[in-house]
Amino acid sequence: MVIRVNLKVLRSERDMTYFKPIDVAAIGIFTALWIVLHTTLGPLGFRMLHLPILCDVSAYLTLILVAWLTNKFGTATLTGIIGSLAVFLLRGSPHIWGFAASAVIFDVILLAVKHRIKMDAGSTVCLTAATLAAAYVAGVIIGVVFTANQTVEWALTFWGGWHVVGGILTLVITLPIIGTLEKAGVKTIAKTG
Repeated sequence: MVIRVNLKVLRSERDMTYFKPIDVAAIGIFTALWIVLHTTLGPLGFRMLHLPILCDVSAYLTLILVAWLTNKFGTATLTGIIGSLAVFLLRGSPHIWGFAASAVIFDVILLAVKHRIKMDAGSTVCLTAATLAAAYVAGVIIGVVFTANQTVEWALTFWGGWHVVGGILTLVITLPIIGTLEKAGVKTIAKTG
């Protein structure tokens, strides 16, 4: 008995997969970066400044880079949720769930540009809106749900505001990184390699 395999059918079925191996690899790499940054840089910044600014950098740097590399809805959400689960298991601090929720918001807002983050005005405005809105929501969730002896007004103004400052710092750090990676052709190498 001879079994004939139609390679064209196999290729078309493989092409229908939403997350390609490079997307799964990117989620894994940036989830690991999320975990490392949230267990080192975030707590260090909080101890030094008593502000969440570096916690935001830990979150949104990874989300921006994974969305930029993959151009796919869901990669930022998965990075945030899986990374938060690991950080929660490692450190036991429940505030990380505010960042997990904000990853979903970040991902949804980037649908406006179909997750195509480029160094142009429209994409940068959308990325800025996604980062700052997600950071603010994270701050409000953390301030309302996970911070003891504080008011909702405090969470909506002071704590949410400081998270926005962390989002701005993240954009100042990450946009030049993306520009440099674009010039180096890293995205093209990742997609073809």
